Amino acid sequence: MLRPERMSKVSVTGSRGVMPTVIETIHGLNLVHLSDYDGSWEGFDNGNPIAGADQASEKLVTVRALQSTLELSADEAEPGRIDDDWEARLEEIRTRVNELDDRRGEITNELRQVDEKIDRVAPFAELNIDLDLLSGYESVDVLVVEGDVDAIEDAVAAADGIRAFETFTGGDVVAIVAAPTEDTDEAPIDDALVGVDVTRHEVPETEQSPDAYVADLEDEKQSLESRRDEIDAELEEIKQAEADFLLRVEERLTIEVQQAEAPLQFATTDRAFVAEGWIPTDEYDHLVAALDDAVGDSVEIEELERADYDRHGAHAHTETDLEGSAAADEEDESPAEADDQQQKAVTDGGSTVTMGDEPPTVQENPGPAKPFELLVQAVSRPKYSEFDPTIFLFLTFPLFFGFMIGDAGYGIIYMAIGGYMVTQVDNDAISSLGGVAVWAGLFTTIFGFMYGEIFGLHVLGEVVWHQTLGIDWLPLNKGLEPAAADFALGWMVISVMFGILHLNIGYILDFFENLSHGFKDALFHSGSWILMLNGIWIWIFSTQGKATKPDFLFETFASGGPFPIGFTGFSGLGLFTVPGLGFELTAPLFMFLIGLVMLIVSEPVEAVEALDVVVNVISYTRMGAVLLAKAGMAFVVNLLFFGAYEDPHGEFHFLRTHEPSYVAEHYGEGAEVVFNGLMHSGTAALLGGLVILVLGHVVVLALGVTSAGLQAVRLEYVEFFNKFYEGGGENYEPFGTDRNHTEDY
Repeated sequence: MLRPERMSKVSVTGSRGVMPTVIETIHGLNLVHLSDYDGSWEGFDNGNPIAGADQASEKLVTVRALQSTLELSADEAEPGRIDDDWEARLEEIRTRVNELDDRRGEITNELRQVDEKIDRVAPFAELNIDLDLLSGYESVDVLVVEGDVDAIEDAVAAADGIRAFETFTGGDVVAIVAAPTEDTDEAPIDDALVGVDVTRHEVPETEQSPDAYVADLEDEKQSLESRRDEIDAELEEIKQAEADFLLRVEERLTIEVQQAEAPLQFATTDRAFVAEGWIPTDEYDHLVAALDDAVGDSVEIEELERADYDRHGAHAHTETDLEGSAAADEEDESPAEADDQQQKAVTDGGSTVTMGDEPPTVQENPGPAKPFELLVQAVSRPKYSEFDPTIFLFLTFPLFFGFMIGDAGYGIIYMAIGGYMVTQVDNDAISSLGGVAVWAGLFTTIFGFMYGEIFGLHVLGEVVWHQTLGIDWLPLNKGLEPAAADFALGWMVISVMFGILHLNIGYILDFFENLSHGFKDALFHSGSWILMLNGIWIWIFSTQGKATKPDFLFETFASGGPFPIGFTGFSGLGLFTVPGLGFELTAPLFMFLIGLVMLIVSEPVEAVEALDVVVNVISYTRMGAVLLAKAGMAFVVNLLFFGAYEDPHGEFHFLRTHEPSYVAEHYGEGAEVVFNGLMHSGTAALLGGLVILVLGHVVVLALGVTSAGLQAVRLEYVEFFNKFYEGGGENYEPFGTDRNHTEDY
């Protein structure tokens, strides 16, 4: 749970003759995370792909191209076998699909050209002039442009090279017919319009009117689209008929390519190979049994090491001297003897580790916590050698979220949305987010009952706690009304308590991580922060210097405070008075100073960050701030619709079941109507109020995710993770493929 699944480094050594069988067996197990040979042995090189790899890769590219063209999805096939003549069938499909796709591309290109022609003729439709009248003249110059008509006519009239002209307009489109002077060059209109902001339009080569020309183009477009639809229908027929076959072939070729290219990761000679990789320790016997069944004694299998969880320590690798063994004289020995000699050279001398890679991480968390692995991986996958914080995220993130929103109505909706994402969406990431939403919604509902709120109304408090259970001290007030203002500051203090506890967990985890360097290192590196954190905050909540500290620190938990447990501050913690200063040194301050000295001794540079133990905890007050902000938004929405009044004791009540006149009749002058409410202001106001009520709560619901969710994530990532978590682990990617479409062949 706190540690990833135990991994073992294994080595498989054998002669080249059995390598294909070994690869096929390991691939079928889908258990070994192969390591890349680093070229560190004299005489050993990375292997070459098995014969046929290039051909399989080419066919795989072909199949995937066909899948893309036909827009196949992975769930469109049932498992089955592939016939022996699959290559001929694949070539037939390729030829047919490529021919149809080429024709479709040609038609698409023709459609684009037709659309361009239609777009070009649009300006001429406004002129309502046959297109053949706008070109083909020798004695006059004709130009069609679009722009400011007055500016165009003024420019043409002022041109020296034009002796006469006529314009025809339609909207901003202008057809200019100009007679040039005898000494004028070609295109006098172009010369006249230099400096004028116009768009020139090329006249289509046709004798038709614009409308007739467009009509012909539309007919041509319709014909092309019909032909394209026929091709699409034919491609769809191929898709329906060949989807199973193509997906099965793609899976088979993927397996063949993976197996054929596996030797690239091995250390090989002419006659021997060494393959290494990581495997879950519990699966080692399974690997040995499978290879023994496949090749018997032809390979040597060894568990080189079981990876430890030392955060800072390197794995201890041993290495056998193979220099010279790879260059053994094979002229005087048979091929079989050469195989035995090279295999013996590889395995003699004990464990041989050629590839000093770190073990991959397989996060191992209980089912309820599994969705929260996604939030951890959003930062970085845990290293194999460090604690996996998923379980702590599972225990604290929903708690923080629920504390900030705290409304049963919103919580039930969050759970419903999360449940839909988990059960109806076929995507691992979205399903994981759905699981997180379910837990966040559950805690939001729980806190909603504690606060007695459902969609911002205090109905639950009256029904559940007072009428049903007869408990007077619940529900807890969020502190929006004047009579309960002390709750608002009280939630800030509670948020600080959350922060102290949360950060202590982080530092304690860091302490255990550093035990690998010895107790002293852990004590000075991590224990110093624990002493400083707790020392300074016990002092803050102590009675020393009470007059200079905020009153709410001591009133929140006092007998008459919002959380009456009788705590008014730590007292009697004095140790002695500092000579000459008259300052009493208390136990918590002494703790802080000891921690600071330990930090300076172990990490002098970090001493400048000593006050982080105060700043980081204060950062958690954002939880109380979001709590008040979200409650305030829901309150405003309900206030607009229901209206509310303040009773003589300073408590707010929504006018859910009473008219505004009830306040004066029931309380007299001791109460005040804050707002009458849209539901009490006529039919039109009632209907508008219902819209505001629904949309308002939808907005609050959505902002709950972006505010409470992001703030909770920030506290986890920035404040908590930074204390003990580095990340950067490698994902466990076993060599193999899950068969979804093919049966063994």
